[in-house]
Amino acid sequence: MLAYARDRRRFLLFGRRRQVDSETHRHRAEVLLESLLTLGPTFIKLGQLLSTRPDVLPPAYIDVLASLQDDVPPAPWPGAKRVLEAELGPVDERFAEFDTEPISGASLGQVYRARLEPDAETGDGDGVDGDAAATPADGERSRDVAVKVRRPDIEALVRADLRVIKWSLPILLYFVDDARSFSLENLAEEFSKTIREEMDYEREAEMLAEIRGNFAGDDRFMIPDVIESHSGPRVLTMEYVEGTKINDVEELERKGIDRTTIAENLERSYLQMIMDDGVFHADPHPGNLAVTDDGRIVFYDFGMSGRVDPFVQEKIVDFYIAVANQDIDGILDALVEIGTLSPDADRGVMAEVMEIAIQDARGEDVEQYRVNQIVGQIEDSIYEFPLRLPKNLALVLRVATVVEGVCVTLDEDFDFISVATDYLTEQGYREESIRQYIDETGRQLRRTGESLTRLAPKAERALDRLDRDDLHVRIGVEDSADVFEDLAKRLVYGMLLTMSLFSMGVLYALEAPRASVVAAVFAVFVTIQLYRSFRSPTSIGTRPQFTRQNLRQRRDE
Repeated sequence: MLAYARDRRRFLLFGRRRQVDSETHRHRAEVLLESLLTLGPTFIKLGQLLSTRPDVLPPAYIDVLASLQDDVPPAPWPGAKRVLEAELGPVDERFAEFDTEPISGASLGQVYRARLEPDAETGDGDGVDGDAAATPADGERSRDVAVKVRRPDIEALVRADLRVIKWSLPILLYFVDDARSFSLENLAEEFSKTIREEMDYEREAEMLAEIRGNFAGDDRFMIPDVIESHSGPRVLTMEYVEGTKINDVEELERKGIDRTTIAENLERSYLQMIMDDGVFHADPHPGNLAVTDDGRIVFYDFGMSGRVDPFVQEKIVDFYIAVANQDIDGILDALVEIGTLSPDADRGVMAEVMEIAIQDARGEDVEQYRVNQIVGQIEDSIYEFPLRLPKNLALVLRVATVVEGVCVTLDEDFDFISVATDYLTEQGYREESIRQYIDETGRQLRRTGESLTRLAPKAERALDRLDRDDLHVRIGVEDSADVFEDLAKRLVYGMLLTMSLFSMGVLYALEAPRASVVAAVFAVFVTIQLYRSFRSPTSIGTRPQFTRQNLRQRRDE
């Protein structure tokens, strides 16, 4: 992290900014990745969260950290068994069978496959599909389940790691600019909250049940049922649902499953969760998504899930409507209102960035010369990083970026915007937007008419004052670029330099060598300051990333 800070200030606390190539960033990101894996579960989770924060780290870091998974060796069975039996009682009494080899492991917990006795209680029976609830016929046979167990002694480790992060944050904030400080502080708060929520399996069960209820009756999706009788704060037992990993394209193709339909259904499910329901599954990476043989999408692991407040929902709808209408000004307005885009950002440059982003999201090829042109404009005009991420939007951004990546993996030419547009139209959002636009236009026309009736008398009074030579015009000069301040500095530095050179000559002539050396040193210092006042600021070195072009490039490599 100190190396990254040096990229922003050559000597950490002072000095000009440096341009660092992507290879250097990539090397440092790989070193950071190894450090996070060494530090353990909490820092692995932190790395996963950082991989979704382009407002904090450069693209090369995001690219490297995106490959970070819960690559943690499973805890030995005796420790996991201790946690399991403390919550549920003896394993042999509660389960008909229990496989002690975990089927998946994560930094905070691990999942085992087991089987319940035929007469065991199997949950509340509410479900997305008819097979989810236990029927009388189901009660006559045993039931396969997945048992998620929290890692032993993980609570103390997480508390210690969070203290380290909390103590380290003020030091890190000292080396970054205001925009990234805003994002980093929100990131720390969000991370602390998220990791504590992810360790609470009772909360996960509640979120799972709520999301499951929201999709009740929709046979395109399958969400495992919670087995409440075998669950607790540190253990979560769910029905076991098999499926093909959603990014296993070859296997899906072999089974004759329409990948484009799967991608469309996946996007629609998250649009519904975020725009309509206000509660969503926030960890849609391929390890948590599968597809059944009949083409239903299965969601796993609701430890990372979140809620969207009504204001954010409204602004997200405004954003997507503006995207659907290709209304660039509307997109920028929505981003400013939601707090993601700085009001001081160069709207001209950001508008062109949004146009390219829309082109990419539609699956169209982005012309490289346009990318280079935008990069040049960014480097010439944006000195403050214009994008920041409020804490209530972090998980939403994670969902949007990861879901698009999964959809593009399923169908390289998938049109993300077209599906969103169809969804907005079907749900009546665009119709409501048009109605609001017509109402607002009517109000504007009424106010315009009222203004026109007042314009003629005011114009007549102004002309009368002009005719009497009684009209005064006050002019104010805005100096947002601090031109006058720079000019004043240069004048002062110039006078000081002249004075110091003159003093140096006089002192030398009077045979006062020590005093003349002091005058010479002062002259050198003033010369440096004068030179720096004429230099232009150095912008951040940035390169836009485009999902599909990166995907094609990686496939080619």
